[in-house]
Amino acid sequence: MRVSSCKPLTPARSRAILPLAALAIALSGSARAEQADSAVSATRAAELAAQMQDYEAVRAKSIVELQPFRATQTARLAASDTAVTFISLNPNINSWFLLQVGAIGWGGPQNWHLENPDPQTQALSLVPGAVPMLKISSPSGDTLCDLLADNSAALNAARNTGVPYAPICDGKLYLRNPSSGSRSMLEAATDFLRDNVWGGDQLVNFVKSTFYKDAFVVTAEQVASSAGGAENVGPGAAAVDPALGARPVVSTQIGLGLDGAPDGRMTMGLWYPVTGVPGVFGSVIRPGVVDPAVERGRANRLDGVESGALDYMVGIDLSLYDMGFGLGTDHPRVDWSERPPYSVHPPGMPGPDGIGNSNPLVRLGMISPAQSQRTVAAFIGGFKRSHGAFKYGDMATLNYGSHYGFIEEGTIFSKLQPGLSTFYQLADGTLDMKTWTEADNALLPQIAFARQNGVPLLERDPETGLGLPGERVTLWGPGNWSGSANADLRTLRSGICMRSFGGKSYLLFGYFSSATPSAMVRVFQSYGCSYAMLLDMNAPELAYFAVYVHHQGQIYVEHLAPGMAATDKTSRNGTPIPRFLGFPDSRDFFYMVRRGTGP
Repeated sequence: MRVSSCKPLTPARSRAILPLAALAIALSGSARAEQADSAVSATRAAELAAQMQDYEAVRAKSIVELQPFRATQTARLAASDTAVTFISLNPNINSWFLLQVGAIGWGGPQNWHLENPDPQTQALSLVPGAVPMLKISSPSGDTLCDLLADNSAALNAARNTGVPYAPICDGKLYLRNPSSGSRSMLEAATDFLRDNVWGGDQLVNFVKSTFYKDAFVVTAEQVASSAGGAENVGPGAAAVDPALGARPVVSTQIGLGLDGAPDGRMTMGLWYPVTGVPGVFGSVIRPGVVDPAVERGRANRLDGVESGALDYMVGIDLSLYDMGFGLGTDHPRVDWSERPPYSVHPPGMPGPDGIGNSNPLVRLGMISPAQSQRTVAAFIGGFKRSHGAFKYGDMATLNYGSHYGFIEEGTIFSKLQPGLSTFYQLADGTLDMKTWTEADNALLPQIAFARQNGVPLLERDPETGLGLPGERVTLWGPGNWSGSANADLRTLRSGICMRSFGGKSYLLFGYFSSATPSAMVRVFQSYGCSYAMLLDMNAPELAYFAVYVHHQGQIYVEHLAPGMAATDKTSRNGTPIPRFLGFPDSRDFFYMVRRGTGP
């Protein structure tokens, strides 16, 4: 049995099943057409207003009700008089759709989460008929896809494949199938303790503060030999202390293949091209070598450990790459974090946004096959929901604890909260990082993805455009940084920042082997970043960054630092299977895709 059946839309078939389209043609150019358009606009405006009320309502709701921009079409299966509902979760993004068969009530409908792998050129709509069909419109023409024929045989066959992305409609669409996300032994153990053992979170914190303190710190002595690199390569050199004379050269354990860095020897603060991946660069630095002239602002002075800890950086030329974001199969969750006081919970709310889970939407923690051949890098997202809210300070009581928000493919899973660092991309490809405000909610209809993760490390100075330490960088509780007010818990951390240099915009990823937020701030400042935010922390697999080098039909995986490969898998013949690219993962992640339509 074929998974799908897509049929060319012939003129005769169009007349038979598209009476509304024929009517629109007949009315074209007439006053009646203008009246019809006006009526449609008014109806749509009323729908959006009602849906915005659903979105804002402080009550339990479904994740569909959390989508204020959704567009819904309905039809019926004639033989059984069964309702068919087709929902575009955000028509402005045109990526995710929900097909529901059956009435919403006891037992609920069958739900099928569909993905459009080509949202720029493919449009989907539901065509009524004895058996409703999907119409797929593209520059090459229209086709009809028989997904519901023979009791949804095509959809059931796709579901039974068990693959995360099952092709349907002759490969024009994917059915997203529920999958189990992989996790490391460390993550599995901490998840078990937090979810099943009373006081488990305190136990995890005790382990981190004793056994994991500085466990991954990387140090390196200066070497006498020289290394390549130039000040005007890539994102531009970091500012180092001129009192040092020549920039120090160190021997590193960086896992990227870099042009001009023999045996890992690198000059601090300079950039080296990643071999075989245009527009991607690697660098290394110690916070202690940062130029003292770089304004320290609110940042703390650094102790000897974090001053001498080696930090690895990756710079990505955003003129060459598009960006994506995916939620993990499990994290971040959408229910309540245990951190805010219970008193901020409105009665009857299973989570801060009115939902307690993501059903019936399917979260996969994996890059779509349509993108995999063009993906050149992937890196970890932000905190899990358990730590993605405030326990101390003013934000613990604002907006139900200010849970970190996130959006994937235009679909809101958790609302974006004011005051939080937000990394987002719009439908037109605009990529930015900022502290969210209430006024920024005007951008919501156009947001393709967004991820919040705490308060800013660096914020833009409106006068100079330079990054200055955020006002909560040294406030451990109100900043929700994890650790102690005495800074006696340094830990491995990761973060990202935006940098403009030479007329180009760059995204910088930082892997800090042992650092407080103040050390991260100093490093990001030295590289000229205008805004910076924290990602995740505490272990290499939680600060994961991998580059995928495509060569002669093969994909070679290079990890930024030792220990990151532990979360990848290996096939029976020994071929590496990279995290996020080769199998579903429990955690959220970002990824970089080469621009263009070719392989």
